[in-house]
Amino acid sequence: MSEVTSLSKFGCPACGAEALWTPSKHALVCPYCGTESPAELKIDGSLVEENDLVTALRSIPEEQRGWAAERKTVRCQSCQAISIFDAKRVAQRCDFCGSPSLLSVEDIQAPIRPGSVLPFKVAESQVREEIRRWYGSHFWAKNDVGEKALTDTLHGLYVPYWTFDAHAECAWEAQAGYYYITTDSQGRTQQQVRWQYVSGHVSQNFDDVLVPASKGIHPGLLEGLAPFPTTSDLVPYDPGYLSGWVVEQYQIDLVHAAQESRERMVQRLRDLCTRQVPGDTHRGLRIEPSFSGQTFKHALLPVWLLSYTYGSKTYQVAVNGATGKITGEYPLSWAKISIAILIALLILLIFMASKH
Repeated sequence: MSEVTSLSKFGCPACGAEALWTPSKHALVCPYCGTESPAELKIDGSLVEENDLVTALRSIPEEQRGWAAERKTVRCQSCQAISIFDAKRVAQRCDFCGSPSLLSVEDIQAPIRPGSVLPFKVAESQVREEIRRWYGSHFWAKNDVGEKALTDTLHGLYVPYWTFDAHAECAWEAQAGYYYITTDSQGRTQQQVRWQYVSGHVSQNFDDVLVPASKGIHPGLLEGLAPFPTTSDLVPYDPGYLSGWVVEQYQIDLVHAAQESRERMVQRLRDLCTRQVPGDTHRGLRIEPSFSGQTFKHALLPVWLLSYTYGSKTYQVAVNGATGKITGEYPLSWAKISIAILIALLILLIFMASKH
């Protein structure tokens, strides 16, 4: 691995000496003090560092903040999205909701610098065609929605995400229920439940639990865009990747994102423990999770976004810039829905009349 370590040098967070990539531990290991710094080795030999969560929550040094390039920051007064773009560009409208109410922002603390980027892989021309087909496949949409949602308002954006890794050990206990049938003196049967105390243990590794940090894209759409290939295709952050693109600055900070990731991990552990409970049913499940090896990354992920206003409401269609997956919103045609209900009622009446 000497060729890999010669490409980039990484200092030990404990003593400052050069840490070396150790394949068996999948980590950067200091040969002097033994400190391990988790990282991901990419195919080209570059490294995407994992950051210790506990240390980061205490403080992030100033040298790890900012964009490492001159950028302009504006906040939309309508949707509150904070957009970052090239310093020479003049923004006319918000790339997320189309509002012209943009306010230059210079007095906020510099954000934690992204550690990695997932470059765009799906071309804009392909996205436009896929969105047209997507609209055409939704029968319940209003007929003129395709005209209102002009694809020339399509924007490519880098959206902020936090990713979290952790190892969890989780003990559980519950009462498992086993069904059995009893018969009374008159021959009537009844289902009963026999309860029994049970316990067990679950071990689970969490890798790249994604927490979106966007306020500009509607939350339900962000969930629908997943998954992103963050475990395989991330590249180390370089401001050159952002040239010509709009970037949204995170508005869900590391502390709140870490809390959300923990809630997701706990829910996943609860589901795994539930599957282990024997019997036909269960009650009183209690879990006691403990976490170790908690690390995080701040990554920018690619999204193609189309925003348009229909009536008084803003709708969005989002496309995963790495996989092409589409998720979106559209105004419903209540005329079509009403006609469908009337036809269904008519069919029901004809069916009931034929029975008499």
